[in-house]
Order: sequence, then C-alpha cells, then structure tokens
Amino acid sequence: MQHFIKESRIASPPSTVFEFHESPGALERLIPPWEQVEVVEAPRSLRPGARAVLRTKLGPFRLDWIAEHTEYARDRLFADRQVKGPFSFWHHRHCFGDDGEGGTILRDEVEYRLPFGAIGELVAGRFIRSRIQRTFDYRHEVTRQACEPVASPKAVRL
Repeated sequence: MQHFIKESRIASPPSTVFEFHESPGALERLIPPWEQVEVVEAPRSLRPGARAVLRTKLGPFRLDWIAEHTEYARDRLFADRQVKGPFSFWHHRHCFGDDGEGGTILRDEVEYRLPFGAIGELVAGRFIRSRIQRTFDYRHEVTRQACEPVASPKAVRL
C-alpha cells in the first residue's frame, strides 16, 4: 500500500474551503488541464453514497473511474474510494483543519495500490507518484485561488 499526503494552508476559514469543494463545477475545476479526464457524472453531493464517474485515457484505452463518497463531516472532511478504475485500491480523504488564525490546513490523504502488485510498483510506481504529486499541487493552487480573498491594491503614497 502506498501513502500520499499533500498539505497546504489556505487563507480562508474551513467553511469557505469546504463550501468550494461542494459547489457545482468544483470537480471539473480541480482536474488539471494536462489530464485527459472527462467528468461523465458529477456527484450530487459529497455525502456517503454519492458517486462521481470520470472517463480517463490510459495509453490508447479509455477507462471509467467510479468513486463513491464514504465519509462526510461538514466543514471538516469528506472521503471517497474507488469502486472501479485504474488502481487496485484507492481511498482519498479530504481534510479541512482550522489553523487557529482564520485559515485552513487543507490536507489530502491518499492510500493507493497499483495493479499488478510489485511489478506494477516497479514499472510505474515513481511515475504515478510524481503524477499524483503534480495533480494535488494543482488542486491545492486552484483551491487557494478560489477561496482566498483577493488583496485590494494599496494606495501609493507619494
């Protein structure tokens, strides 16, 4: 089993960051433009039982990735697991912690297993890990831009 964690501070309260993730179109916004992923069916909510269906390319093949939400605590966390898709196992928790200064510690925790066991890990492990890292770096930056207040230009004193 592989573990991946991405953590960032977002200068907005957890309720704002969580609300962004619940908003219509958030899933589409969080998919990096370099990924060949189509949202076939967006989840109607983040609550347990809701599903997302994505279509991705794996080489010359198209593959459906179905994720089902499994946990939900408003403004604190939600989680999903792969029901069908490219991994042998995938479980993803999205955590929203109060940083004590009016901001959020956004933490993504992923446990995953590549197909074909040790051979899959040997052949593709490093590549997949770097792809996951790049994807979550992008997702956290999109979240930051969507949730942080825009600084107003300061008056210049002469």
